[in-house]
Amino acid sequence: MEKQENLCKRQVPKLCRLFPVAILLFLFLSIPLKGYSEDVLSLESVQQNTVKVTGTVKDANGEPIIGANVMVVGTATGVITDIDGNFSLNVPVGSKLQFSFIGYKEQVVPVKKGISLKIVLEEDSQILGEVEVVAYGVQKKVSITGAISSMKGDDLLKTPAGSISNILSGQVTGISSVQYSGEPGADAADIYVRGVATWQDAKPLIQVDGVERDMSQIDPNEIESVTVLKDASATAVFGVRGANGVILITTKRGAEGKAKISFSTSAGVNVRTKELEFANSYQYASYYNMMMVNDGAAPTFSDDQLIAFRDHTNPLLYPDINWIDYCMNKAAFQSQHNVNISGGTGNMRYFVSAGLFTQDGMFKQFNMNDDFNFNYKRYNYRANLDFDVTKTTLLSVNIGGRVDTKRTPESGESQDQLFRHLYWAVPFAGAGIVNGNRVVSNQEYLNLNMVDGLNAYYGQGFRTMTTNTLNLDMVLDQKLDFITKGLSIKLKGAYNSSYSTTKIASSSKASYTPVIDDKGAISFRKSGSDSQTSYRDGDYGKARDWYMELALNYNRKFGDHNVSALLLYNQSKKYYPGGTYDYIPSGYVGIVGRVTYDWKTRYMAEFNAGYNGSENFAPGNRYGFFPAGSIGWVVSEEPFFTTLKKAINYFKVRAAVGMVGNDKMGSNRFLYIPGKYSYGSGDGYYFGQNVNNKKPGAWEASQSNPDAKWETAVKQNYGIDFSTFNERLNVSADYFIEKRRDILVTPDYLPGILGMTLPVVNVGKTENKGFELQVKWNEQLNDDFRYWANFNLSFARNKIIFKNEIEQNESWMYETGRRIGSRSMYKFWGYYDETADARYQEEFGIPIASHGITLQPGDAVFVDLNKDGKLDGDDATRDIGFTDIPEYTAGLNLGFSWKNFDFSMQWTGAWNVDRMLDEFRRPLGDTNSKALLLYQYENTWRSSEDSFTAKFPRASNSSASNNYRGTDLYLINASYLRLKNVEIGYNFDFPFMKKLKMNNCRLYVNGYNLLTFTGFDWGDPESRQSSRPNYPLTRVFNIGLKLGF
Repeated sequence: MEKQENLCKRQVPKLCRLFPVAILLFLFLSIPLKGYSEDVLSLESVQQNTVKVTGTVKDANGEPIIGANVMVVGTATGVITDIDGNFSLNVPVGSKLQFSFIGYKEQVVPVKKGISLKIVLEEDSQILGEVEVVAYGVQKKVSITGAISSMKGDDLLKTPAGSISNILSGQVTGISSVQYSGEPGADAADIYVRGVATWQDAKPLIQVDGVERDMSQIDPNEIESVTVLKDASATAVFGVRGANGVILITTKRGAEGKAKISFSTSAGVNVRTKELEFANSYQYASYYNMMMVNDGAAPTFSDDQLIAFRDHTNPLLYPDINWIDYCMNKAAFQSQHNVNISGGTGNMRYFVSAGLFTQDGMFKQFNMNDDFNFNYKRYNYRANLDFDVTKTTLLSVNIGGRVDTKRTPESGESQDQLFRHLYWAVPFAGAGIVNGNRVVSNQEYLNLNMVDGLNAYYGQGFRTMTTNTLNLDMVLDQKLDFITKGLSIKLKGAYNSSYSTTKIASSSKASYTPVIDDKGAISFRKSGSDSQTSYRDGDYGKARDWYMELALNYNRKFGDHNVSALLLYNQSKKYYPGGTYDYIPSGYVGIVGRVTYDWKTRYMAEFNAGYNGSENFAPGNRYGFFPAGSIGWVVSEEPFFTTLKKAINYFKVRAAVGMVGNDKMGSNRFLYIPGKYSYGSGDGYYFGQNVNNKKPGAWEASQSNPDAKWETAVKQNYGIDFSTFNERLNVSADYFIEKRRDILVTPDYLPGILGMTLPVVNVGKTENKGFELQVKWNEQLNDDFRYWANFNLSFARNKIIFKNEIEQNESWMYETGRRIGSRSMYKFWGYYDETADARYQEEFGIPIASHGITLQPGDAVFVDLNKDGKLDGDDATRDIGFTDIPEYTAGLNLGFSWKNFDFSMQWTGAWNVDRMLDEFRRPLGDTNSKALLLYQYENTWRSSEDSFTAKFPRASNSSASNNYRGTDLYLINASYLRLKNVEIGYNFDFPFMKKLKMNNCRLYVNGYNLLTFTGFDWGDPESRQSSRPNYPLTRVFNIGLKLGF
């Protein structure tokens, strides 16, 4: 009876074992969820009543399948076939056997006593045909030898983010990102593939349907897959553009069959993530007084004023406002809608999609008639059409694009400046909007030159930018089997254009200053005037480029030998490229070659080569050759592996090495042409005694370098892939190393008095290495319940091997030998107090160095690294801390489906990442009239009791040059663990759905950036608010409905 109950409740403990997985990350690797109790039951049954079963397993060609899995259904009992495909095992009477092998369809056969089984497994076309998008084509997943990560487009929809770039980090290995802003329509993150290997442009190449395009504003409903190419074997064919990795976006296409209509709609609420806390007016004034007293001056604010700030007895004269909360709402609305239809006939297939994404800003409207709030609307459209012109000719046409409109407040400055002013605002600089009027504080009473949070934008109007982007592809694919079987030729052309216009609405609003009259009553003094809104055209932008390729493809199977080859010519031209020569289009031309071979999908080899030309180099250096090769070996297919096949179902090793190149160095072009001279009336020379009348003249602005050549990177990658637990657990691991040399750089060691810039030269060398790990567990427990857990970890660490630096006085001052982007800073020792001299002497054996000021209790003391008795630039080291780009990035994706319910969640984490406080390093800012954070107020040194706990030196303006210099005191650990997204869905099955021919009705709720664990107290750890405040990052709560017909 006890065993019977155990069987009935078998699913309960399995479900319970899911929860530790989410907490312990790796625990799921070691727990085979087929319980041990099953083994006991199976063994007991075998002992009671068993029968011996023998047989052979072969493929459709009659060849024996070595290492096929033979399992007793419902138990953990099983064997694998030997070198001749034979098997033998004892099974309970009445049992069923399950036969499986990678690449073949499973079979379940009942056991019959005395009959030898002859099993023929059919090839699983879905598994064997499973392909990955690679450079200029697709490749069978089982035959790939390069380092590639991918994710399905539908997984993007689980995260309700405005930009795709904010979804990838933590989803696939090798991707890290830094998001600067949460502004609607401008929240795209900077993406890096396997970290950074150059101090120049380190962004990867991004292609959409094989053409270089922006991916950030694509409708995720249009995307079929995202593939990340990481090593040289995968990227060498891109030559000039593949040095920093490649991200390939593939959009959806139609398939032959009845039309399928999909409609989805969602609505959500944006809420600010971790916010900065500001000191209130009383704390601000108290801190200001403390600073004045510490510097030997009288307090600025009287006791009566402090009481007024504290008690809020006179909010007009002594206001207390948190300007972020006052100017911004707690939440804003966003929505996403899409309708698409796909299908096809015998000779035509189609996928047509239209989408709308809207996102409101969080600025309060107050009493303004003109809506100046942030707002973003994006209309996406796409039509991917495939025509079988003949049985051997395929014509594909892709038309896609978007029209987006973005509104921002008019501030006369860029948006990052707008938020800087908002963060700088002093809590008592104004009373806000009172009776419809903006009230600013009377600085005659408060004796402080300050501005309120409304000053930067209120009443100044708004600007609206409309951008129209069009992408057009045409592909003609012609089979040439009449020449030789497997040969085809493809001609592709693409055209992209973008045009933007800006409309500016300008206005002004008067401000009112409270004044106390002779009777003690408050009146207001008006400044400025209210003006009607006027409209004018702002800047406009335009972009246009085209791309073409002609490719010869060959793909053929000779018995057990599979051979494919590609020979491709491509050319592109970009108009208005920006920089000095914006009026001259830029272009690329190249030849690509690739050959792949595999034998029985057991031994694999691939050779790639790219031959590219660049406009930036002289004819002798113009063209670069970028080869790469890779090999793979499926060890588990070998006869000697047969005995291990039961434990390790699949095992593959990979190795790749190759070279990729880069020709970009900022906006510099034509690096070889003669030196540039500039002429202008605003600059020139003084002659004779006429010192007030500058004569226009020409000057040597830059020099050329006819020897400039390609920056190259040699990349190596070594990987393994294996599966176990009957292919429920799949693991991939990669180790990579990249050595980049001849990095293009503009030397900066000429004194400015010479008035010229040195030419771009090849002098830099770097090394970047790391590893990646991906672990996937996927199990179907029964017809109703399936669950999965995917974990990925990426690590990348770079080092400058050589950089042509001027000679430094100390070894720790060099960038060479350290991370790219390493910061020069002083090493903080502690705060000066009555015991500091003795403690420092005891620790270092020398007195505290001269800091350029007379140290007072509470001043910061730094280590005199070279022990010369004075603190200067020679004591600043680059050996401390990490950069803004995390070295470790991890992701954990968990989920299950039970009957009509489904659940998924993603955790992401990053560590070995720091932020240097810049904007918030100095309390009150550089003018002593900017904002004060609550953290600064509470953690400032006030007495010797704070010497070992304070985070900020004593409040002092006279010691500011010493106390707020660049130091590890202000280098903050920005590591985090974040619940990136959660989604819960239910698939309805209403009776009326069949009548409406509705095959899908799914209601779901999901969220983004829901929960964050971090020790970072300066805003969101993923952003760089600590350096330059911008629109805050947001979390999203979302509900949606998807219908399918």
